[in-house]
Amino acid sequence: AVTRIDALHRNREYWSALAADCAAPGNALPAPLRAGIISLALFVGRHSSAVMAGTGDVADLIAINRMMIDGLADAAVAATPS
Repeated sequence: AVTRIDALHRNREYWSALAADCAAPGNALPAPLRAGIISLALFVGRHSSAVMAGTGDVADLIAINRMMIDGLADAAVAATPS
């Protein structure tokens, strides 16, 4: 069974990979968007540690993930040919 710590660790790994991709040379996303994603990833890393230590609220991480999912879903709909 996946524990809360496991889930937090996997989420942090996802955001770290996303940040690394945004920092990679040749990434075609606009610089401000890449910077925003990297900033979110740094926050997620710090906040995940706080949640694991019992001093942070997991709801903040869930909200960030939901906003990212919603943004990606909106972008997918916008990119779908009519």
